[in-house]
Amino acid sequence: MILASLAILGGFILLVWSADRFVDGAAATAKYAGMPSLLIGMVIVGFGTSAPEMVVSAMAAVDGNPDLALGNALGSNIVNTGLILGVTALIAPIVVHSKIVRKELPLLLIIGLFFGALLWNGALERFDAVLLLIGFFVLIAWSIYSAMSNKGDSLETDTEQALHSHEMTLGKAIFWLIFGLIILVISSRILVWGSVSIAQSLGVSDLVIGLTIVALGTSLPELAASIIAVRKGEHDIAIGNVVGSNMFNILAVVGIAGLITPITSVAPEVLSRDWLVMMAMMVALLMMAYGFRRQGRINRVEGAALLLAYIGYTIWLVMSVIS
Repeated sequence: MILASLAILGGFILLVWSADRFVDGAAATAKYAGMPSLLIGMVIVGFGTSAPEMVVSAMAAVDGNPDLALGNALGSNIVNTGLILGVTALIAPIVVHSKIVRKELPLLLIIGLFFGALLWNGALERFDAVLLLIGFFVLIAWSIYSAMSNKGDSLETDTEQALHSHEMTLGKAIFWLIFGLIILVISSRILVWGSVSIAQSLGVSDLVIGLTIVALGTSLPELAASIIAVRKGEHDIAIGNVVGSNMFNILAVVGIAGLITPITSVAPEVLSRDWLVMMAMMVALLMMAYGFRRQGRINRVEGAALLLAYIGYTIWLVMSVIS
């Protein structure tokens, strides 16, 4: 039990550190390759901030724990929307200027509904996973098109400022890209082992561990990125990271894990509790940030509401385990 707890703690620390280095290295390498800043922000950084969820869920699926992978994806989206945006908005209200982010918000809802439809029969087969991965590649293609056709978007300006503050040589960028990825895989392996061990010791399901401990840990890079961004006035990056990560979590994280190990029996509470909470939070995010006839923004009161919703959901999970 003590060793497993240390594995989780050490895995979290290494995961956050390696994910940060991996994203910086990937973004700098892409910059040297001549990739536009907006495209780096939408694809490279968006993909990179979801790397912890992807690797952890893939490792869990390889080990035969697909429920942990599913819980990680759903839980990470709830953490992203409730905890991360809630805390970030309390620090400084998030103003949405980017037209691209405004287009991504309804797209996120469509992806969430599509995911719920796949889970409706109580299973996630390989064919379902393939459909999610096809959706992921379509999303990447759409992101590339949006980046190339929306030059001058405020998200581009924010990304340019963020890249400028992380300048490095090409050799250093490639080193951190490769080394960061290696440590990311190792730390994910350690984290999965510790989480499964804790779950077995406490008699808690892999799903609940994935929804809580693992989801919180794999979402820490997004929390750090959003807080730093909003303190620098890069509001569109703060919310864009979360929206992009949520889409990648559903399509890529669940898709990869389901392709490795299909889930033949999805627990009923996944749809009736976890998916519903995720969708409710995403609808609330759309209403706050889209800006119907006004400037899209998440103010401190709305941020507090998102945070309280996350706390309430976590208490609900804990009470379900106790009972």
